[in-house]
Amino acid sequence: MKTIGLLGGMSWESTAEYYRLLNELTRERLGGLHSAKCVLHSVDFAEVEQIQATGRWEAAGDLLADAARSVEAAGADLLLICTNTMHKVADQVAGAVGIPLLHLADATAEAVLAAGVRRVGLLGTAFTMEQDFYRERLAGHGLEVLVPDADGRELVHRVIYRELCLGVVREESRAAYREVIADLVAAGAQGVILGCTEIELLIGAADSPVPVFPTTRIHAAAAVAAAL
Repeated sequence: MKTIGLLGGMSWESTAEYYRLLNELTRERLGGLHSAKCVLHSVDFAEVEQIQATGRWEAAGDLLADAARSVEAAGADLLLICTNTMHKVADQVAGAVGIPLLHLADATAEAVLAAGVRRVGLLGTAFTMEQDFYRERLAGHGLEVLVPDADGRELVHRVIYRELCLGVVREESRAAYREVIADLVAAGAQGVILGCTEIELLIGAADSPVPVFPTTRIHAAAAVAAAL
């Protein structure tokens, strides 16, 4: 098995899910006591969040590029950025190392298309829902991407940063997310991408009338497949 390099800590709540899923999926594939070979560099999310909030994306790319080089030096054969939002600097990170970067949006788009879905709703941070770096990557695979209205985007973003990134899971927020999903479905979404790695702590298949696509699980499964 190749060694999977992880750029994590954004937040550590979702990075813990990555680690669990990588090991569970490896055990499913290989059986017995097998677990994933991986190297993790976990950053301080408070520093990253301030960089995001002030729009200093080049600095964000520098930070993750340095982390990526350390992961490569530690023996990683392939690289994951364990967050949707920070794929805004994916090209900068990929250019800093000689190992392949497995892009989360590409893996997600492949899963959506394999399910026969072409028109998909996207939930994530405001950066992911409103900026082009993620939506256009999905559109490049032939997907039509819908996002919530302004109120819905604000709610989804606020719950991510003020609750889920702190390990807080509230039933009220689950109900609110269900309403946002229902609005996306009413607008024509055939499926919904859970395009923030923390959202899977709150929302699952039972919360949506259409298929959901959990990006953390999808990314982890693609990484295990590539590593094996």
